[in-house]
Amino acid sequence: MEKSKNLQAFLDMIAVSELGYEVIGGSDNGYNVLVGSTPDNILLFGSYDDHPRIHNVSLNSDAAGRYQIMSKTFDGYNDRAWKDGTFSPEMQDMYAITLIKECRALDAINQGAIEYAVPMVASRWASLPGNSYGQHKQIIHDLLSWYMEAGGKLWSV
Repeated sequence: MEKSKNLQAFLDMIAVSELGYEVIGGSDNGYNVLVGSTPDNILLFGSYDDHPRIHNVSLNSDAAGRYQIMSKTFDGYNDRAWKDGTFSPEMQDMYAITLIKECRALDAINQGAIEYAVPMVASRWASLPGNSYGQHKQIIHDLLSWYMEAGGKLWSV
């Protein structure tokens, strides 16, 4: 799937929001990261053949990859639409884009209306402001900064 510059920047912003620059830099661009990783202790999985399904007991999560995808969610999409079965970087991107489309935020992202798009997808990523996961949420100023650092353009009137 061809990604616009704004969509790629938005995906990069989500990855930084979920993982942080240090974790991304210590991994395969975030695609092989397990939940619970910190800059001092980056937890990685070794194969993209399938979701790693490694449960972090203290966080009660098996989220993995650049966008911290849960295995049950991945399985639901894989069974219904993808049929690929792998947890490759391409499939992780496809998953994230699918969630963005389901939230009807793709047009806003492509237009650069990021302050509008973030709340639209906040229910899908725990680190975004506006979700109800009860985890630490990033602030919109930081998200916009990360988005622009990744080459995204903001909509202007």
